[in-house]
Amino acid sequence: MPQIPLHYVDLRTFCYATEDEKRVEEALRTFLPDDDEPFEIDRVESEGHYGDRILVLSARVENADDVRHVLSRLADLEEFETLIDELDERVTENTELFLRLDKQAAFKDEVRLGDGITFRAKVEAYPAKKARAVENAEEVLERLRDEE
Repeated sequence: MPQIPLHYVDLRTFCYATEDEKRVEEALRTFLPDDDEPFEIDRVESEGHYGDRILVLSARVENADDVRHVLSRLADLEEFETLIDELDERVTENTELFLRLDKQAAFKDEVRLGDGITFRAKVEAYPAKKARAVENAEEVLERLRDEE
């Protein structure tokens, strides 16, 4: 895949008080590159409505090779064709592509749409218009599909 028309990919998930932090981190790492050095995950503690601890785990992927890795994981989606068909609803006016991925499936090293992990990618678009961002996102996903 020569050029990636994405500036970056943000991945984020929450670890609630009832969850094992290591398992939640492992689910998030399902989408991150696993080079010699582990990819850095940011941690921010927050508090829920009833005072319970919520840990926000997030990572920003900016390097083109690392973005390719994240996208290659998306190619494993069973709903990949549906994802391409829904791009107009998944790309915002700010040229961002949003997906929600299943955290439980990710822990099992599976990739499915669902709840738990938020995927946000800033799509290159010149001019910065939604229609152009949808075209670029569709192009990169179709290229990804054809490589699989």
